[in-house]
Amino acid sequence: MTKVIRVVCAAIIEQERLLVVRKRGTTAFMLPGGKPEVGESPEQALRREIDEELGCPLTLGAELAGDFSAPAANEPGYTVQARIWTGQLEATPAIAAEIAELRWITAADAAGLCLAPLLSGKTWTALACAGLMPQLAVA
Repeated sequence: MTKVIRVVCAAIIEQERLLVVRKRGTTAFMLPGGKPEVGESPEQALRREIDEELGCPLTLGAELAGDFSAPAANEPGYTVQARIWTGQLEATPAIAAEIAELRWITAADAAGLCLAPLLSGKTWTALACAGLMPQLAVA
């Protein structure tokens, strides 16, 4: 039986570019976010994770509809199950905590990057279907 890691993520989009991060010691880019702590609501966890990882507050938007699960990028034998919200940063993001790199990417940029399975699958489709990144529909 596959073990499940539950996470919360933010799809932060500015000028049709999506913010992705790569953790130290890994190769795959993913949406920023993380695991809720005991007693935290998913929304509280996401705000805390964004503040820890990017050093700025997050204004939450709508939660993306769908089942977002995929093999974990960095934990063999695990599946990641995510809840994903749109959001807007209230300051300029900066690398913090376990983050090694951040990038703002378009669909064309994504083709040349190693993306976490969660991001490269249903998440791209959901962003395009929601009209959040129109270029994804033609990429």
